[in-house]
Amino acid sequence: MVAMLVIMMVILVLTSFVGTLHPASNVEVIDSRTLHLRGEFVESNLGTALEPDGSVTVRLIAQQYDFVPRCVVVPADTPVKFRLTSDDVIHGFLLPDTNVNTMVVPGFVAEVRTRFSKPGDYVMPCHEYCGLGHQAMWAHVRVVPWDQFAGQGLLERTSCAIQ
Repeated sequence: MVAMLVIMMVILVLTSFVGTLHPASNVEVIDSRTLHLRGEFVESNLGTALEPDGSVTVRLIAQQYDFVPRCVVVPADTPVKFRLTSDDVIHGFLLPDTNVNTMVVPGFVAEVRTRFSKPGDYVMPCHEYCGLGHQAMWAHVRVVPWDQFAGQGLLERTSCAIQ
């Protein structure tokens, strides 16, 4: 009986060490120290971008205690790809009532894909404790009809306050 417990503990410890070497989402690394300065996550690239194939890519940075940008607008019934990274600590990214739920780990790019079937608003909380201001870390995804989305510029797609 004791031998079985020891074996189970050894297996548990070994799998925890091996598991920490591999992030849960796609394995794409990024330099957290310079992500604001160059590359995909510079400020001018954040928010919603329309891709040539008609899909949408949303780029966000999670940081204590905010998602940047705090609100994004996406079209309904269109493939949406969220690409996120963190410049400080581990954060969670969750869109309730969807298939979107991932960890945002510094040094890695998290990528999740979804399609919103109808217009509506989604609250986007950080669901991984990230410090004393964690409870205030949330953002917003606004899903609008395609024709409304197509008529918006970049500024309208990254600020729900303008609409």
